[in-house]
Amino acid sequence: MKKITLNTLGPGLLFAGAAIGVSHLVQATKAGAEYGFGLLWALLIAHLFKYPFFKFGPKYATATGESLLEGYKKLGKGYLLLYFIVNIITMFIIQTAVTIVTASLASQLFGITNNLVLWSVILLIIILLILWFGKYSLLDKLMKYIILSLTISTLIAVFIAIFKNESTYSFTPFIPREIAEIGFLIAFLGWMPAPLDISVWHSLWTVEKAKNTTKKITVEKSILDFNIGYIGTMLLGIFFIILGTLVMFKTGTEFATTGIGFATQLINIYTQTLGESFKLIIGFAAFTTMLSTTITTLDASPRAMEKASSLLFKNNKKLNYWFWILFLSIGTYIILQFFLNNMSVLVKIATIFSFLTAPIFAILNFKLITSKHTPKKFHPTSFIKVLSWLGILFLLIFSFWFISTLTI
Repeated sequence: MKKITLNTLGPGLLFAGAAIGVSHLVQATKAGAEYGFGLLWALLIAHLFKYPFFKFGPKYATATGESLLEGYKKLGKGYLLLYFIVNIITMFIIQTAVTIVTASLASQLFGITNNLVLWSVILLIIILLILWFGKYSLLDKLMKYIILSLTISTLIAVFIAIFKNESTYSFTPFIPREIAEIGFLIAFLGWMPAPLDISVWHSLWTVEKAKNTTKKITVEKSILDFNIGYIGTMLLGIFFIILGTLVMFKTGTEFATTGIGFATQLINIYTQTLGESFKLIIGFAAFTTMLSTTITTLDASPRAMEKASSLLFKNNKKLNYWFWILFLSIGTYIILQFFLNNMSVLVKIATIFSFLTAPIFAILNFKLITSKHTPKKFHPTSFIKVLSWLGILFLLIFSFWFISTLTI
């Protein structure tokens, strides 16, 4: 096996950058704070059963040279149209959710102003400039160092928390029974490690990576890159549950519903436990977590919408990448005006909707990777096929379980 360096990695780290955000910083920390290690099983099972469907994105892209969106169209134009409709609904909610959390943390870390709308605008402009001047190549390079910084700072925080903690904890799985508890579980599963439509983004990044390198990218290399990013997201999810448990479990603290309140609370609780001298480390870890997500989502959704538009509509030159990125930025700004003071509601809506649409993308990806449109030698193994069927069953059962609680 060739030596693995940062230069050999690419879309897998972009996937990690998109995945490690609200699901980890907000949801995983909250899971630890409220249930200790009781929902660790949910994190592990989500990674297991979602794994094949995320993997199919880069695998199909490398094997065929095209994204999942071209594959959806080959299965039937209606499938691609379904993706287009779902994505145009979810992209604004997702972008607003990640931007408001990032803006809240930036306000706490850098000061200057407590106006989160202003901070959101500043962040969006900075990211737009990065994407305008650097395009994919700069995004690819930048994300490697952001993820590296995030991992190091998070690891430091975890080791300090373990060293300073003298309590004992139970690893007994917690099974929710109340409607609110079930709602949180579904929200937790929805974005852990990420919404399944990110598999489409990953396939687009894989195609783009191939255009920006002179070296041939094999399916094996592409899957290795993905596995590194995927395992990384799982480990960091575990780390954030550990932090939430060791620092907040049984303290009686309730999370604030506003962005600025949550950011202040998160950093203050950690520094009170770990020490004031570690405030910068905690703040930097939290901010880089969310910055990576905000950058990748602002790039990926417009990239996906541009490709979907080109495949669905004729004479669509105006519906290009920059049309969608500006459309998404303006839409995010407008939604911020309504949800500025209720971050938790926005996050919950986004995560639950992502989970309820997950079976759609799971079935589509499995159908495509096992179809005639994927070269036979790249079809999944029998083990992955079984895991895929179990994964689809898992997503459907939990979705119906949640819907049933709403009708009681």
